[in-house]
Amino acid sequence: MEAMKYTTGLEDAMEFPRFTFNPKEGIDNPALVISEDPEPDPSLVPHLCQIKCKEGQSFGFHLRMERSCRGYVVHQVDPWSPAELSGLKDGDRVLEVNEDFVDDMEFPRVVQRIQACGLQLFLLVLKGEEYKEALAHGLDLQALTRAYRGEMCSRPRLCHITRDSVLGLGISIIPICQKGRYMLSTVSEGPAGRAGVRSGDRLVWINGAMVSTLTHSAISKMVKKCSIYVTVLVINRESEASYIRRKLPILPIMAGSHNLPHRPKTMHLVQGSDGYGFLLRQERLSSGGRNAHLLREVDVGSPAEEAGMQDGDLLLAVNGHPSESMEHENIVRKVRKSGKRVSLTTIPIHGRDFYTQLGLSPLLFHEDSLPKGEGMRKTQSPCTEIQDGLSKNKHGSLPCPRVCVLEREESGFGNLKNSQSKL
Repeated sequence: MEAMKYTTGLEDAMEFPRFTFNPKEGIDNPALVISEDPEPDPSLVPHLCQIKCKEGQSFGFHLRMERSCRGYVVHQVDPWSPAELSGLKDGDRVLEVNEDFVDDMEFPRVVQRIQACGLQLFLLVLKGEEYKEALAHGLDLQALTRAYRGEMCSRPRLCHITRDSVLGLGISIIPICQKGRYMLSTVSEGPAGRAGVRSGDRLVWINGAMVSTLTHSAISKMVKKCSIYVTVLVINRESEASYIRRKLPILPIMAGSHNLPHRPKTMHLVQGSDGYGFLLRQERLSSGGRNAHLLREVDVGSPAEEAGMQDGDLLLAVNGHPSESMEHENIVRKVRKSGKRVSLTTIPIHGRDFYTQLGLSPLLFHEDSLPKGEGMRKTQSPCTEIQDGLSKNKHGSLPCPRVCVLEREESGFGNLKNSQSKL
């Protein structure tokens, strides 16, 4: 950091017995030099890492919380991983995840935001030494991030608009001069306004489709087909300019949510004498044909029923850790390892279908996935690793394939059931 410069003025004082004051240089009399707190280096600018991975690939880094100091540290960046290719380095301190300030957020919630974002992740980071320098000077790190993007910039908004029988959706979509760009006008006190849309907002995304690739007539047809509701991603004009300046795409993972339906719920269960009182089943869903972990056969008067568990709900997370990509046995093991208490995040199947159509994880917009302080014992998380479904047996080796020979009886081969476990 360059120190503020002062001139002694000794040579001038020998020829001209007077003192002068230059507002840029300070007082030229060494006896009158006033010491001030050092100014922070104006070159202290956060760095944005845009990390993209492919289906089944991890981002390639760990996140660590150090008890001795504040903040979250990037650790073990894998060579040639998406994280390394984005410029992320060991020792970087994470300030924001997808435009959301996380430096003062609980560690498990930071990890969950990363795990739920899908195949793209945007991290705003400072180098380790710069982070320590900022703290030493007492800098407001959140103000530093605002200055990086511009004081007038705010996050995009994901708004769910329910059609009114009289006012309709309450919006008009107006093409702007450039192709693929549209502005919204709202009806006063209409459905769109109540859902968080403002007149003058730029339309970015509608029902999972980026409007930059759509014509005005195609968007109009899409809106007319939405008999009940429409979900849009919008941003104000000043914020759009900031994203364009930073060459940053405007995506739903960066958005704040307004009026979204089918919110996930988290139940905090305390084990009873007969367990938690429900059955976990892995089933193939009729919608989409994919496997899912469903909660079944909730016992009357059990901890599960008292917590509000509904038969047929889909399991999203166990103790805040996403579970949809996990194998049945791994989920059961995680529940049993949690001891006498467990937190389960669930959603009705039709609610999961809503988010699937939008191409989003419902966990992106769920705040209460962990009881306060849960998971804080862990100081490091492989928050970017994707579960591969393979677990070691009691001998420490991976399971091997088995050949099973079935002999038909009069009743056939018997029932080949889905995986299920009583918990």
